[in-house]
Amino acid sequence: MDTATGSAREVDLHRLDLRFAEARLLEPRSVEALARSIEQNGQLIACIAVPEAGSERLILVDGYRRILALRRLGRDTACVQSWACDLAQALLRLLAQASARPFAALEEALLLRELVHGQGLSEREVARRSGRDVSWVSRRLELVCGLSEPVLAAVRKGELCTWAATRVLAPLARANPEHAAQLLAALASTPLSSRELHAWFQHYQSSARAARERMVCHPRLFIQSLRARDEQRADARLREGPEGQCAADVRQLLALTKRLRQCLPTLSAQALSQPMMMGLARLHRAIESVQSELARYQDHDPQPDPRCGANPANPGPQPARDQPSAEALA
Repeated sequence: MDTATGSAREVDLHRLDLRFAEARLLEPRSVEALARSIEQNGQLIACIAVPEAGSERLILVDGYRRILALRRLGRDTACVQSWACDLAQALLRLLAQASARPFAALEEALLLRELVHGQGLSEREVARRSGRDVSWVSRRLELVCGLSEPVLAAVRKGELCTWAATRVLAPLARANPEHAAQLLAALASTPLSSRELHAWFQHYQSSARAARERMVCHPRLFIQSLRARDEQRADARLREGPEGQCAADVRQLLALTKRLRQCLPTLSAQALSQPMMMGLARLHRAIESVQSELARYQDHDPQPDPRCGANPANPGPQPARDQPSAEALA
């Protein structure tokens, strides 16, 4: 691979072709920190570009945050190192040097999409020339195959994390594009954390259609209602104590037993497999154990004198208490 590098030089910003700006995450905090560093110490690391065929412009390959920081400082030039290779070779080399310049997973996926769909390379060739596995290339491409441009734009701006885009918005868009668009619009004004969005999506999958319509329009309101319900349950558990928790467990067991009895007539003899029968036998023994424990507590004093019980901390012989003398016994 011909990747001869030239010396870094100052290049006017208007000569740079920023065609891969959409494949980079903005991260405003990182840009602000980089701007402060450049203002104090200058641009320590040069940007990387390749010449555009038939033009004096340079295609910027790496250094998009540095360009944003320089523009924030009002600079007109940037320190750029030009690679003497074509665009595909430059992108492949950039991916191969990911250990020196870490990329976000979505940034790698967008670069791979450019190589496969823009430059016409196969996944196997990209993997070989970038020092990666074909499975790694396929997994990265799957991150962006189901994401729409509005979702990608939200991720770039920091309004949406990569996890939320790939695990929530992408499957939701495949199932119901309209709901995905409504949820994205709602998250732009009232964002949710990853944990909150995970809880929201779990409830969405098991909710009725009418409830889903309200959930996608007002996700924050739904999360607040969940939090209020959980607080009410916690208050009830605190108020009722362990007695109330036991009563609630008994009610749940009754409900599960009722559902099991309703399901058993629908099963055939072949469906009653050995693991199921073993599980039912363990359940029967567990219920018998609970019944024996209840009988023991009902037959004995629930609050015995602690001085009359055994001391597990000292299993040795204990002195006799309140015993008559030998003369008295005679």
